[in-house]
Amino acid sequence: MHAPPTNLLKAIAFKLISALMFAAMSALVRHLSDVAPVGQIVFFRSACAIPPVLLIYAFRGELLTAVRTNRFFGHLGRGTVSVCGMFSNFAALARLPLADATAIQFCSPLITVGLAAIVLKERVRVFRWTAVGIGFVGVIVMLIPNFDPKHYTAAGVGTAAAVGSVLSIISAFCNAGAVVQTRRLTQSESTSSIVFYFSLSCALVGAATLPFAWYTPTASELMGLIAMGILGGVAHIFLTESYRYATASVIAPFDYTSLLWALAIGYWFFGELPSGLVYVGASIVAAAGLVVIWRERQLGIARAREAEGPRRPEI
Repeated sequence: MHAPPTNLLKAIAFKLISALMFAAMSALVRHLSDVAPVGQIVFFRSACAIPPVLLIYAFRGELLTAVRTNRFFGHLGRGTVSVCGMFSNFAALARLPLADATAIQFCSPLITVGLAAIVLKERVRVFRWTAVGIGFVGVIVMLIPNFDPKHYTAAGVGTAAAVGSVLSIISAFCNAGAVVQTRRLTQSESTSSIVFYFSLSCALVGAATLPFAWYTPTASELMGLIAMGILGGVAHIFLTESYRYATASVIAPFDYTSLLWALAIGYWFFGELPSGLVYVGASIVAAAGLVVIWRERQLGIARAREAEGPRRPEI
């Protein structure tokens, strides 16, 4: 059975909205990282995301579902990986142009394939491994300018770009690990509890850094920190909602619109334009990711047919 067109349109719309909001959130992180320490940004991103999440679930009558859990250590594991991913991502955004950091993150779905094979023992054939390998070639192409020795003569700019690139790759690995752990949790946990404990874990770790590095923001900077958290929380809700109305393989390709938003926002607000190699590498990574998504869809259809069993001949 196919989902009604209205549901598909709603799923795609929610996905596009979430991509735009995440891009706007990243732009605020990029802007605020000039004055506020990473731990403080992580705290506001996570703590300010909790109220809208709880309000939405309270409105639905799912508040107890969000808080209740039977797998505390599973959430703890996912939270730990997610915290590492958030810290490294925000630190990368402080050192890289917005579009560059976003493009490097596109390798996360490719890493997920490898981790799923190792951790979840999923069967990955040559077709998907080839796509993963090609995708990482694209990542290397994107990283070439940031590791070019000529850049190191520009007052440490090259060093910052190289460190930012490494941090962005670490973030991509952490995000892939979080996806794998989420797959485990969804076997017994609700989506609302996964979202809630993710935000709570990151907020607590961010709060633990405040005594060591605290910047007193101005009124406008405080508004930016709060807006960043609300954007992240609401974007997470839209992202979760999009999967209610269509399968992941249908709406996952629209995640790549985040690069378009990052290009537009980066140019408009920061005057940033990626080098030609970033465009080439991002195209290779996006193509490899779309191939992986297409293959996942084909395998999902095949598994569904096997579950239905052989069709009986009509009489």
